[in-house]
Amino acid sequence: MTVLSVTNLSVVKRDRLLFENINFDVERGTLLYVKGQNGAGKTSLLRVLAGLVEPDSGEVHFCQQDIKDYRENYYQHLVYFGHKLGINLTLSALENLEFWCKQHQVTISVDTIFCTLAKLNLVGLEDIPVANLSAGQQRRVALARFWFKQDAKLWILDEPFTALDTQGIELLSKQITQFLGIGGSVVVTSHQALRLDYPTDEITLEYRI
Repeated sequence: MTVLSVTNLSVVKRDRLLFENINFDVERGTLLYVKGQNGAGKTSLLRVLAGLVEPDSGEVHFCQQDIKDYRENYYQHLVYFGHKLGINLTLSALENLEFWCKQHQVTISVDTIFCTLAKLNLVGLEDIPVANLSAGQQRRVALARFWFKQDAKLWILDEPFTALDTQGIELLSKQITQFLGIGGSVVVTSHQALRLDYPTDEITLEYRI
Protein backbone atom coordinates (compact mmCIF):
# COMPACT_ATOMS: atom_id res chain seq x y z
CA MET A 1 0.00 0.00 0.00
CA THR A 2 1.35 3.41 -1.00
CA VAL A 3 1.09 5.84 1.92
CA LEU A 4 2.80 8.86 0.36
CA SER A 5 3.22 9.58 -3.33
CA VAL A 6 5.25 12.48 -4.72
CA THR A 7 4.91 13.49 -8.37
CA ASN A 8 7.06 15.99 -10.29
CA LEU A 9 7.80 18.06 -7.19
CA SER A 10 9.80 21.28 -7.65
CA VAL A 11 10.66 24.01 -5.14
CA VAL A 12 12.29 27.41 -5.66
CA LYS A 13 13.53 29.35 -2.64
CA ARG A 14 14.77 32.93 -2.86
CA ASP A 15 15.11 32.64 -6.64
CA ARG A 16 17.22 29.49 -6.33
CA LEU A 17 15.94 26.17 -7.62
CA LEU A 18 16.33 23.67 -4.78
CA PHE A 19 15.06 20.62 -6.66
CA GLU A 20 12.80 19.81 -9.58
CA ASN A 21 10.69 16.96 -10.89
CA ILE A 22 11.22 14.73 -7.86
CA ASN A 23 9.20 11.52 -7.88
CA PHE A 24 9.00 8.81 -5.23
CA ASP A 25 6.57 6.66 -3.27
CA VAL A 26 6.65 5.70 0.40
CA GLU A 27 5.03 2.35 1.03
CA ARG A 28 3.45 1.09 4.24
CA GLY A 29 6.16 0.04 6.72
CA THR A 30 8.89 1.84 4.74
CA LEU A 31 11.71 4.06 6.02
CA LEU A 32 12.84 6.75 3.56
CA TYR A 33 16.12 8.51 4.38
CA VAL A 34 16.49 11.90 2.64
CA LYS A 35 20.14 12.83 2.22
CA GLY A 36 22.00 15.83 0.82
CA GLN A 37 24.33 18.72 1.61
CA ASN A 38 23.24 21.69 3.69
CA GLY A 39 21.19 23.93 1.44
CA ALA A 40 20.15 21.11 -0.89
CA GLY A 41 16.52 21.47 0.19
CA LYS A 42 15.96 18.61 2.65
CA THR A 43 14.00 20.71 5.14
CA SER A 44 12.05 22.40 2.35
CA LEU A 45 11.11 18.99 0.95
CA LEU A 46 9.90 17.73 4.32
CA ARG A 47 7.87 20.90 4.91
CA VAL A 48 6.18 20.38 1.55
CA LEU A 49 5.48 16.74 2.43
CA ALA A 50 3.96 17.88 5.72
CA GLY A 51 1.70 20.35 3.93
CA LEU A 52 3.27 23.36 5.62
CA VAL A 53 4.32 25.06 2.36
CA GLU A 54 3.18 24.74 -1.23
CA PRO A 55 5.58 23.44 -3.89
CA ASP A 56 6.18 25.51 -7.01
CA SER A 57 4.98 22.54 -9.02
CA GLY A 58 4.01 18.95 -8.44
CA GLU A 59 1.71 17.05 -6.12
CA VAL A 60 1.82 15.13 -2.85
CA HIS A 61 -0.76 12.41 -2.25
CA PHE A 62 -1.51 10.62 1.01
CA CYS A 63 -3.31 7.30 0.53
CA GLN A 64 -4.22 8.43 -3.01
CA GLN A 65 -5.67 11.76 -1.85
CA ASP A 66 -4.10 15.12 -2.66
CA ILE A 67 -3.04 16.57 0.70
CA LYS A 68 -4.18 20.04 -0.42
CA ASP A 69 -7.77 18.80 -0.63
CA TYR A 70 -7.82 16.51 2.42
CA ARG A 71 -5.66 18.30 4.98
CA GLU A 72 -7.77 17.39 8.00
CA ASN A 73 -7.65 13.68 7.20
CA TYR A 74 -3.93 13.90 6.44
CA TYR A 75 -3.04 15.67 9.67
CA GLN A 76 -5.03 13.14 11.66
CA HIS A 77 -2.58 10.46 10.54
CA LEU A 78 0.61 12.53 10.48
CA VAL A 79 3.22 13.39 13.09
CA TYR A 80 5.70 16.04 11.93
CA PHE A 81 8.87 16.91 13.83
CA GLY A 82 10.79 19.91 12.49
CA HIS A 83 13.67 22.11 13.60
CA LYS A 84 11.33 24.05 15.90
CA LEU A 85 10.26 21.87 18.80
CA GLY A 86 6.71 23.14 19.00
CA ILE A 87 6.75 23.52 22.77
CA ASN A 88 5.93 26.47 25.02
CA LEU A 89 8.94 27.33 27.16
CA THR A 90 6.80 28.87 29.91
CA LEU A 91 4.82 25.65 30.39
CA SER A 92 6.02 22.50 32.09
CA ALA A 93 6.67 19.23 30.27
CA LEU A 94 3.36 17.87 31.57
CA GLU A 95 1.43 20.99 30.53
CA ASN A 96 3.01 20.99 27.07
CA LEU A 97 2.08 17.37 26.43
CA GLU A 98 -1.44 17.76 27.82
CA PHE A 99 -1.95 20.72 25.47
CA TRP A 100 -0.54 18.82 22.49
CA CYS A 101 -2.79 15.83 23.16
CA LYS A 102 -5.85 18.06 23.45
CA GLN A 103 -4.92 19.93 20.28
CA HIS A 104 -4.55 16.67 18.33
CA GLN A 105 -7.57 14.96 19.92
CA VAL A 106 -5.40 12.32 21.56
CA THR A 107 -6.92 10.77 24.67
CA ILE A 108 -4.09 9.97 27.10
CA SER A 109 -4.22 9.79 30.88
CA VAL A 110 -1.91 11.90 33.05
CA ASP A 111 -0.43 8.65 34.37
CA THR A 112 0.51 7.63 30.84
CA ILE A 113 2.20 11.00 30.26
CA PHE A 114 4.16 10.58 33.51
CA CYS A 115 5.19 7.05 32.51
CA THR A 116 6.37 8.27 29.11
CA LEU A 117 8.38 11.10 30.63
CA ALA A 118 9.94 8.57 33.00
CA LYS A 119 10.85 6.40 30.02
CA LEU A 120 12.57 9.46 28.55
CA ASN A 121 14.50 10.05 31.80
CA LEU A 122 12.60 13.18 32.75
CA VAL A 123 11.50 12.01 36.20
CA GLY A 124 11.30 14.95 38.62
CA LEU A 125 11.24 17.46 35.77
CA GLU A 126 7.57 17.07 34.82
CA ASP A 127 6.39 20.29 36.52
CA ILE A 128 9.38 22.53 35.79
CA PRO A 129 9.02 25.20 33.07
CA VAL A 130 10.62 23.81 29.93
CA ALA A 131 12.78 26.95 29.66
CA ASN A 132 14.76 25.65 32.66
CA LEU A 133 15.59 22.34 31.00
CA SER A 134 18.65 21.60 28.89
CA ALA A 135 18.42 21.51 25.08
CA GLY A 136 18.47 17.72 25.15
CA GLN A 137 15.75 17.55 27.80
CA GLN A 138 13.57 20.00 25.88
CA ARG A 139 13.98 17.82 22.81
CA ARG A 140 12.90 14.74 24.77
CA VAL A 141 9.75 16.56 25.87
CA ALA A 142 8.93 17.34 22.25
CA LEU A 143 9.72 13.77 21.15
CA ALA A 144 7.34 12.30 23.73
CA ARG A 145 4.48 12.84 21.26
CA PHE A 146 5.74 9.84 19.28
CA TRP A 147 4.66 7.62 22.15
CA PHE A 148 1.10 9.02 22.09
CA LYS A 149 -0.43 9.25 18.62
CA GLN A 150 -1.50 5.66 18.04
CA ASP A 151 -3.51 6.32 14.86
CA ALA A 152 -0.59 7.87 12.95
CA LYS A 153 0.38 6.29 9.65
CA LEU A 154 3.26 8.60 8.75
CA TRP A 155 6.08 10.28 10.66
CA ILE A 156 8.05 13.08 8.97
CA LEU A 157 11.20 13.75 10.98
CA ASP A 158 13.69 16.54 10.27
CA GLU A 159 16.95 15.92 12.17
CA PRO A 160 15.20 14.20 15.11
CA PHE A 161 18.45 13.06 16.77
CA THR A 162 19.94 16.55 17.17
CA ALA A 163 20.98 17.38 20.78
CA LEU A 164 20.18 13.87 22.01
CA ASP A 165 22.72 11.86 23.98
CA THR A 166 23.49 8.22 23.20
CA GLN A 167 20.64 6.96 25.36
CA GLY A 168 18.17 9.39 23.79
CA ILE A 169 19.21 8.32 20.30
CA GLU A 170 18.75 4.68 21.29
CA LEU A 171 15.27 5.31 22.73
CA LEU A 172 14.08 7.22 19.67
CA SER A 173 15.63 4.71 17.27
CA LYS A 174 13.79 1.90 19.04
CA GLN A 175 10.50 3.81 18.89
CA ILE A 176 10.93 4.50 15.16
CA THR A 177 11.69 0.82 14.51
CA GLN A 178 8.63 -0.27 16.49
CA PHE A 179 6.43 2.15 14.52
CA LEU A 180 7.78 0.78 11.24
CA GLY A 181 7.24 -2.75 12.51
CA ILE A 182 3.50 -2.20 12.96
CA GLY A 183 3.15 -0.79 9.45
CA GLY A 184 3.93 2.89 10.00
CA SER A 185 5.95 4.84 7.43
CA VAL A 186 8.79 7.26 8.18
CA VAL A 187 10.53 9.98 6.16
CA VAL A 188 13.65 11.24 7.95
CA THR A 189 16.66 13.49 7.48
CA SER A 190 19.72 13.25 9.72
CA HIS A 191 23.29 14.52 9.75
CA GLN A 192 24.10 11.56 11.97
CA ALA A 193 24.29 8.01 10.65
CA LEU A 194 20.98 6.22 11.20
CA ARG A 195 21.28 3.50 13.81
CA LEU A 196 18.15 1.68 12.83
CA ASP A 197 18.03 -2.06 12.37
CA TYR A 198 15.56 -1.75 9.52
CA PRO A 199 15.73 -1.76 5.70
CA THR A 200 16.16 1.79 4.42
CA ASP A 201 15.30 3.44 1.12
CA GLU A 202 17.29 6.56 0.25
CA ILE A 203 17.02 9.61 -1.96
CA THR A 204 19.76 12.24 -2.27
CA LEU A 205 19.14 15.89 -3.09
CA GLU A 206 21.94 17.58 -4.99
CA TYR A 207 22.98 21.09 -4.07
CA ARG A 208 22.26 23.47 -6.94
CA ILE A 209 24.17 26.71 -7.35
